[in-house]
Amino acid sequence: MQLRTTTCLFVLALASAAWLPAAAIGQNGPPQAPAPQAPAAQAPAAPGSSATAPSAPAVKANPFPPVDPANFKATSPTKQTVEDFLKASWGYDTSRIWQVQAILPTPAAGVSRVLVLVTSKNGGPKDQTAQLSFFTLPGGKFLVADSLLPFGSKPFQPYREILQAQASGPSQGGASKALELVEFSDFECPHCKEAQPIIAKLLADYPSAHFVYQDFPLVQIHTEASKAATHGYCVAKAGGNDAFFKFSDALFATQAGLTPATSDATLKDAETKAGQDPAKIAACADTPAAKDAIKASLALGEQVGVNSTPTLFVNGRGLPIVGIPYAMLQKIIEYQAQLDGVPVPPAPPAPPEKPAPSLR
Repeated sequence: MQLRTTTCLFVLALASAAWLPAAAIGQNGPPQAPAPQAPAAQAPAAPGSSATAPSAPAVKANPFPPVDPANFKATSPTKQTVEDFLKASWGYDTSRIWQVQAILPTPAAGVSRVLVLVTSKNGGPKDQTAQLSFFTLPGGKFLVADSLLPFGSKPFQPYREILQAQASGPSQGGASKALELVEFSDFECPHCKEAQPIIAKLLADYPSAHFVYQDFPLVQIHTEASKAATHGYCVAKAGGNDAFFKFSDALFATQAGLTPATSDATLKDAETKAGQDPAKIAACADTPAAKDAIKASLALGEQVGVNSTPTLFVNGRGLPIVGIPYAMLQKIIEYQAQLDGVPVPPAPPAPPEKPAPSLR
């Protein structure tokens, strides 16, 4: 969360479709989703239209202002494409309803502005309407809020295909990539350490899921991250997946030792616990092949829009992991599997979220 703390509220709403508090953002974090804001400005009135609910009709009357057909002047995207995109992004959350309010051309050729209103289906007094705006680019494959995001009826499919083909880091879980979880992580990132028990629980709850660990060292803020990544690559090369995850568990457990003065000893200890020879691992880590492998993993992350750690991709859908309630993570995974036609038995119900400790 150190490099981008003042970013657009809308981006994570589209990327992960979870309404999160500000404290939930990962390191160098993507912006969080919108909590409902002050009531949105209303579009000009016209004969009414109904709100879109992800799976069931809204319990209450349409809470949105009427849609004016004159506000749909852009030739692309179509309203149906926007609806498909929002359903792909938000459809797992049956408490949320929205309405596409406008699709307008801009002075930039092929770039359109989309306006969406969103609120809670229950329509309580505190559930005010949020007004969200984004721009779609020529070709209809990406949108821009304050960063580039996938767009379209199946917005996550291109990233899914890229990761299925190119995510080659250490792996565990099921052999099939029909449900694939790819984590981009940094051994020196505190939020990545927090994510490890979450990943472990996900793999226990979804044993058919194929999990891949990809290095994404944030070298701008973590002095030892790149060294740790090359050592991890060499542990995996020498000892395979089991050795890597033993190394990873040991290194995250002693993460405080990843400092310029103590990182060598910390890495040696983790390598020993993984059953590897620290001298051989250090020699491997200093080779061009090891450094090139980490560069390739960074390039892959950049190709699929990673700008923070940890980022977890669920069949191409990027999520920040830390800060999303576990029950919501389950919903997102099962919904994405449903969208992709992957049969996944529902996981056991998540335990209730523990209340924050009192400061008094």
